[in-house]
Amino acid sequence: MTNALYYGDNLPVLRDYLADESVDLIYLDPPFNSNASYNVLFKEQSGERSAAQITAFEDTWHWGWESETAFREVVQDGPEKLARLLQAMRDFLGRNDMMAYLVMMAQRMIELHRVLKPTGSIYLHCDPTAGHYLKLLMDAAFGKENFQNEIVWKRSSAHSDAKAMGRTHDIILLYAKDGGSFSWNSQYQSYDPEYVRTHYRYKTDDGRLYRTDNLTATGLSGGGYEYEWKGVTRVWRAPPETMERLHDEGRIRYTRNGVAEYIRYLDEMPGVPLQDIWTDIPPVNPQARERLGYPTQKPEALLERIIRASSNEGDIVLDPFCGCGTAIAAAERLNRKWIGIDITHLAVALIRHRLRDNFGDELGPYDVIGEPQDLASAESLARQNRYQFEWWALGLVDARPAQDKRKGADSGIDGYIYFFDDDNGKAKRVVVQVKSGNVGVSQIRDLKGVLERENAQIGLFITLKPPTGPMLTEAASAGAYVPDLYPNHEFPRLQILTIEELLAGREALYPRFAPQATFRRAPRQRRSEGRQASLDAPMNGQPPTNSEDA
Repeated sequence: MTNALYYGDNLPVLRDYLADESVDLIYLDPPFNSNASYNVLFKEQSGERSAAQITAFEDTWHWGWESETAFREVVQDGPEKLARLLQAMRDFLGRNDMMAYLVMMAQRMIELHRVLKPTGSIYLHCDPTAGHYLKLLMDAAFGKENFQNEIVWKRSSAHSDAKAMGRTHDIILLYAKDGGSFSWNSQYQSYDPEYVRTHYRYKTDDGRLYRTDNLTATGLSGGGYEYEWKGVTRVWRAPPETMERLHDEGRIRYTRNGVAEYIRYLDEMPGVPLQDIWTDIPPVNPQARERLGYPTQKPEALLERIIRASSNEGDIVLDPFCGCGTAIAAAERLNRKWIGIDITHLAVALIRHRLRDNFGDELGPYDVIGEPQDLASAESLARQNRYQFEWWALGLVDARPAQDKRKGADSGIDGYIYFFDDDNGKAKRVVVQVKSGNVGVSQIRDLKGVLERENAQIGLFITLKPPTGPMLTEAASAGAYVPDLYPNHEFPRLQILTIEELLAGREALYPRFAPQATFRRAPRQRRSEGRQASLDAPMNGQPPTNSEDA
């Protein structure tokens, strides 16, 4: 199986493309039914927020015929426990938006259980809005006996609400396909500073902190080795030859009474075994380099911990609500295979930019499935959903959507491309229009007017239909844009590109002498090298740890 991004509703994608027991790890961060419209906020090159807000998905569900049909499908054909639970939930909740959301999730849980390997795990990210209902669904779909953890992730700092306690955490539910055989790699968290202060009280001349452990075995089950060591006779935990080696290695400290103690350095300890409360991974703050402007973006450190804990190199990671692709980027960096699914072309375009910026030439091959590959499929997308067609067409030229067309008039601009061609630090613009219906010369005249109004350097007209002769003549009359610092380079000021030409590889013409500025760039990263070491294996011949270090 190759790495793949799927555009479309994840339910048919799961059913049509993913085989039984083919995935090692699933992470999903679905919409929370919080009755809000999340927007992708793009920043201008100056750092100010753009007025353009593109709705990534409408996080609202309504009960209707589609929900009723899905409900009947789960009850009639789904697992018995899930069917009974869903009926009880509808009796309790009624036919409302929350119930519509839960029915949608129940359908997908059935498919996610099907595609997960027997050794696999699934992490479901949720919040208090529907988390308690989702846990019941997971119990029914995956088996309550396969529940492993309810992870509390502290996602924000303290804040006050008018009539409630501050809400600062999300819940991540961890289930195994088979609780007795799922993959697990021990992970560790940093020691609490107070623990370090009270337990690692000694310091070497070069500044290394250490603590000591008792080397006597008196009272321990299984006994030990009784002999004299450095004038002190005790029952010791280690045989004489091990004590000799530890002494030669400088790993023994002697008390005032001459009793040997084992030296344990702080910098050699992996940390505290991972607990179910995660306070050590901050959210993606607005100034973070990895911030891409996606509203529900999660920090890469969060996904790295999950992927390291529950998969191995070469395993397949699935994110069926992949959004801006944090799980995908983390899986790529940790040498896992991956599958991402999202219902918006906007998200798919954002992920492609992220992967390219993160990994450059090191990025492995991957497929994009569900996007138009020819003129006929582009026409089909335009008929089905013109907004998705527009976002997809903008992605062909790496343009940023200008606004949400469903929220009002578009002012003659569907997208922007930013570029630099001088050293003053101010980005210049290509304004983009996308047309899926009939076109004519009047639209080119209108675009010329938009160029003047917006003080843009270049205009780009993308059309599904072939342009007419008068359109091409009118576009040519707009003249050329010539960069001040590059007088030998000319670019048509108004360009007409057809979808067919773009699919064949034709590109928009504008200065590319400096890094493109259209999208916020993800920081460059490198893949992890080598396999993850086992952090919980004791050193050869080292005495066992005390229980407080376990």
